[in-house]
Amino acid sequence: MIVLYGIALLAGIATAVQPGQSTQLAKSFGEQPFAAGLVSMLVGTVTMLGIGLATGRLHLPSLQQAGQTPIWAWFGGALGAGVILAQLFVAQRTGAAAFLGLLVTAGVVTSITLDHFGLEGFAVHPASITRLLGGALMIAGVALVALS
Repeated sequence: MIVLYGIALLAGIATAVQPGQSTQLAKSFGEQPFAAGLVSMLVGTVTMLGIGLATGRLHLPSLQQAGQTPIWAWFGGALGAGVILAQLFVAQRTGAAAFLGLLVTAGVVTSITLDHFGLEGFAVHPASITRLLGGALMIAGVALVALS
């Protein structure tokens, strides 16, 4: 489990660093955020393809599997594009700490709801008083960071 937490921590670091990289890419392209977003997603796609092929874990779904996929599951890429666009248009204006604080806090509060109701395929983890308190503390913390 410690390895999984380590990977999650590295993903958090990447989430903090990525908006600056995306914004710098847009600036280098002559203030073209959509071009930078497309390049970012293309590099991500090539990276996923390379890692999938290198590890032997890339297997395309059958038409039957694709047809049985819930409609909402197809929109993860669109949400990823929305995150990149938020990075490009919001992060430089709010600052890295406020942007990431809001992003992570919104994610945790939403995740408490997803876990509580077992939405989107997550196992049910009730919204206990400690989980709710943790979410409230994160909201208070991000308010301190974003409003200072």
